[in-house]
Amino acid sequence: MTQAFYTGISGLKNFSTGIDIVTDNIANINTVGFRGYNAEFASLFEKRISTDASIDTDSNGVGDGVRLQSTSMIESNGALLQSDRSTDLALLGDGWFGVESNGNPVYTRDGTFGFDANSDLVSGDGYYVLGTLGGNISTDNVLTTTLDEVKLGNVSSQEKLRFPKSLTYPAKATTEVQFIANVGIGPEPAVVSSGVIDAAGAKNQLKLIFTKSAVQNAPGSQWDVTATTKSADGLISYDSQTGSVSFDSSGSLLSSTLTSIDNNGTSVAIDLGKGYQGIVSMDLPVVPGSSSANGTPSGDLLGYSINKNAEVIATFSNGLQSSVGKIAVFHFQNNQGLERLTGSRFQETNNSGAAMFFKDANGQNITGADVVNFRLEGSNYELASGLTELIILQRSYDASSKIVTTADQMMQKALQMDA
Repeated sequence: MTQAFYTGISGLKNFSTGIDIVTDNIANINTVGFRGYNAEFASLFEKRISTDASIDTDSNGVGDGVRLQSTSMIESNGALLQSDRSTDLALLGDGWFGVESNGNPVYTRDGTFGFDANSDLVSGDGYYVLGTLGGNISTDNVLTTTLDEVKLGNVSSQEKLRFPKSLTYPAKATTEVQFIANVGIGPEPAVVSSGVIDAAGAKNQLKLIFTKSAVQNAPGSQWDVTATTKSADGLISYDSQTGSVSFDSSGSLLSSTLTSIDNNGTSVAIDLGKGYQGIVSMDLPVVPGSSSANGTPSGDLLGYSINKNAEVIATFSNGLQSSVGKIAVFHFQNNQGLERLTGSRFQETNNSGAAMFFKDANGQNITGADVVNFRLEGSNYELASGLTELIILQRSYDASSKIVTTADQMMQKALQMDA
């Protein structure tokens, strides 16, 4: 009878804990990035029925009581939830985002991120997101280098992803322009133009006017060309140059004396091509020509976004973009060893091992998981499974309660018989 008390009481205690675990899972069914836990039970004591080695050990014992052996994290991915923000991220596969809480790293699957009023990348509850900065922003908030990708640094070097509210894409002056056009064979002038960027970042206009020379030396044809550079509104003239071009009898370019022109202080090389690659003179319908110029106009920051490679992308008013940082994805040797702080926040322990990065074949740190933007990972706990477990545990708890009640009644009977 005494053993019955131990069996019933151990059941009440441990099944109650199991109910708490399952109800916590169910309560967080809508928590983004939540990791559910399973309760695993074992016999408190076990007596062997037979010493025969041929008998299966699973059916060769009688347990006296129950104990909660462990609680194991469910590591499967949760369902992806649609989002309307590029800064909301979900991880496909193993890995954890890192956020800074009171100066210490905390790990989560909750990718509800956004930029605060200071353009710091933060989690939904205000913690700073950890990652690697691109190092391509100067102290006076000018982009120094355009990057397609930022390489992850070491785990210990991950820092708050802080970005300036204002950022300038510096201008790069045009130094060369290539022209493609058919000037025809008639007496009508032909015009072809191109936009050119000066050192101040302003976009000016370079115009070429081709006029058939008064004196022609057959075979082929000769043309005079005048080049001018003006401001975009045409009110300011910067330079004017003249030259001549010659074509053979088939219309391919033989030579040109027009080589360069000044664009508000910057020399621009004029490339009219060679042969049939560039300016030609053929008896074909004259259509508007085209041009290709290097150089970049200056641009102001329009905003930051995050792409599927976890790159933080700065977009500018000149239509250009650059990566300025990369969100870190951490990994652990034993995810089961992580200590849960809240429904979706964890910290490392000796059992989990230190946070680390996966590496590619070249030894470079990589995220090691696919990152999906415009998505969030929902809870990975299934409600149907939780309700079933809750029913089983509740029945087990009731059975343990019945054992204690029955044992008490038996004890009362025994005491009455002794009297």
